[in-house]
Amino acid sequence: MGTSENSLRFTRIRVVATELIIETLSLCPSALRRGGYKMKPGTVTHTIAVLLSSISSLFAHSTPKKAEPAKVRASKKSDKLSEDILLNVNSLAFTPGHWSPPPPEAGERYPWKRNIVTTVFWIGEEPSANNPVPNRSSSWDKYWTRSYGGFDDPNRAHRSDYIPVKFTPRQNPVYCALPYNDKAATGHRPEAPQVVPWFREAYQGPAVSTCKGRWIAICKGNRTVYAQWEDAGPFRTDHWQYVFGNERPKPNLNKGAGLDVSPAVRDYLGLEETDVTNWKFVEFSEVPRGPWSKLGENNTFVISDRKAGKI
Repeated sequence: MGTSENSLRFTRIRVVATELIIETLSLCPSALRRGGYKMKPGTVTHTIAVLLSSISSLFAHSTPKKAEPAKVRASKKSDKLSEDILLNVNSLAFTPGHWSPPPPEAGERYPWKRNIVTTVFWIGEEPSANNPVPNRSSSWDKYWTRSYGGFDDPNRAHRSDYIPVKFTPRQNPVYCALPYNDKAATGHRPEAPQVVPWFREAYQGPAVSTCKGRWIAICKGNRTVYAQWEDAGPFRTDHWQYVFGNERPKPNLNKGAGLDVSPAVRDYLGLEETDVTNWKFVEFSEVPRGPWSKLGENNTFVISDRKAGKI
């Protein structure tokens, strides 16, 4: 089969796939409104994934240029959270056997992500041109500001010992955000059990994130800070290929930032508001004590010390 014929065939595939998506998304809601039938949550997106997979299988013997994944904007509502997300059709039709994480260095479970543009964010942050989403809530805590105890004022003049001077935070002030959320409206995202390295050992049921609270090491020069993962971002919540794989962060309004850090992280490392760092996941057993081990109901150190009767 010639190149031009291949191109024509796959152009038709893309057209058919697009039409199926549009038709499914437009017809199903109207049918639901009419009360003609009931659909379980996720049926629409599952149907789309199956249709696309079926179409692709008909032409599996051809070898066209790989097309960009189609994206459908959807709104998900959860008992705890409401957020707009981008559903990646490749994610919905994810095949675990087609992906494996990059190999870590000798003796390391997780590899370093190097030269990552890093920006500062804070609990209670208001939306701005480069930060369209307010940080009063997080991907995993609708009442994040309340849980923390207040506004994590980033003004250095209003901070002392890595915390705001007006109150003592009820959560770890050394926190960060990465552009992936393992939670869906109900349960977890379909790829999460395969791509989150610790998913099975950390699983506590469909309502609980396996990513929230995980520790990461962040390095700048000769200083390393340890922060807990407490939100999804910047900008994206679906980029598992970067967070757990070997892709680079996607372009965005903040110079392609792939890591958000709290004012405490900024101050410990001496970062600018936009800077470049290296980071990697670490096990709790690898985290030494420091400013990050002192405060917070969500802090693994505090929880462990209480269980041991140390505090």
